[in-house]
Amino acid sequence: MRVKQALFLVGGKGTRLGSLTAETPKPLLEIAPGLRFLDVLLAETARQGYSDIILLAGHFGEQVEAIYHGQRMYGASITVIREPVPAGTGGALVQAADRLDPWFLLANGDSLFEFNLRNLAASPSDDFVGRLALREISDTSRYGSVEIKGHSVVAFHEKKPGVALPGVISGGVYLLSKRILEYARLPCSIETDIFPVLARDGVLGGKRFDGYFLDMGLPETFEQAVNEVPSRLVKPAAFLDRDGVLNVDAGYTHRPEDLVWMNGAREAVLRLNEAGYYVIVVTNQAGVAKGYYDEQQIDLFHDKMQDDLAEIGAHIDAFYHCPYHENASVDIYRAPNHPDRKPNPGMILRALREWKIRRESSFIIGDKSTDLEAGQRAGISGFLFDGGNLLQTVEGILFRTISSAGN
Repeated sequence: MRVKQALFLVGGKGTRLGSLTAETPKPLLEIAPGLRFLDVLLAETARQGYSDIILLAGHFGEQVEAIYHGQRMYGASITVIREPVPAGTGGALVQAADRLDPWFLLANGDSLFEFNLRNLAASPSDDFVGRLALREISDTSRYGSVEIKGHSVVAFHEKKPGVALPGVISGGVYLLSKRILEYARLPCSIETDIFPVLARDGVLGGKRFDGYFLDMGLPETFEQAVNEVPSRLVKPAAFLDRDGVLNVDAGYTHRPEDLVWMNGAREAVLRLNEAGYYVIVVTNQAGVAKGYYDEQQIDLFHDKMQDDLAEIGAHIDAFYHCPYHENASVDIYRAPNHPDRKPNPGMILRALREWKIRRESSFIIGDKSTDLEAGQRAGISGFLFDGGNLLQTVEGILFRTISSAGN
């Protein structure tokens, strides 16, 4: 099951930031001209395939609603639900009860934790009600700590200001079952009232991640967000051809039920996710031009790919396809040399414009010389895939990339 819904808690007052939040809710503070902190969280979530994003707003909720309600980002729809009366984070969640999917992500709107969200959401089970993303840090005095045994959270320990001890903390991102509403007694806090009960009942899991973590709730950490976060949005991209690289090419493959993954392909995508790459598919689809299938069927095929990837905690950030061909039987798709059709670099160049990509660290993997030529013309490295194990190919590329960076 692929979790598609993500909620953000954006109702806090942010009093520790003083005058910065006197007239602006904390998540809406700009960390660069035209870039709000919340924009970063939404973009990171939407690109990983969470198509239904809900913002739970309270303090200055009208500002959140005016900016985000009804907007779209990377294919995700954004809805704002305003809390009429403050009732804690548990109350904010109850307010959205009729909109909740059986499983969803819930995250704080004032902290950034960079990790593969799909990994956290893989394999939801009736054996637990929630799963926390955990981070090991050197000083837990500001946060309190989480005690874990195996994959279970067993206890929470209060923060001890001034006592700098290493430990594991909650990273403010949770996979939750809608069953959590059964534990809500308003007003209440999800973190301090509900999670300890779930831990006591043995239905709260935890998973450790090592990514960049920043809670921007203090003046000094907000300044850190301004100095560090905008540049972190720029990442390398792995461009992947589709047929013959990700899936077996049976000739104009387009039906979801005909999807057969190449050896190591899903694992290769996961490896790239974990390595911090945007994973972008660029595929010629002449079958559309020849009338064998339409573009909607391409979308359905790609949706099936995302479902399969989600099972192992992986995702593809974007799909670009070219339906044009010089010998098209469908008139609207007839083009003698369309700029998107590989070996032309149009799809790659479009992605470079639309995503914050570090070109010099990016590459393309394809099974044809036309794929590599498209990459070369776009200014990125190319690697030919011979039909072996894609994970092994990716591991080799990453090893060479890391080695080159170290020289």
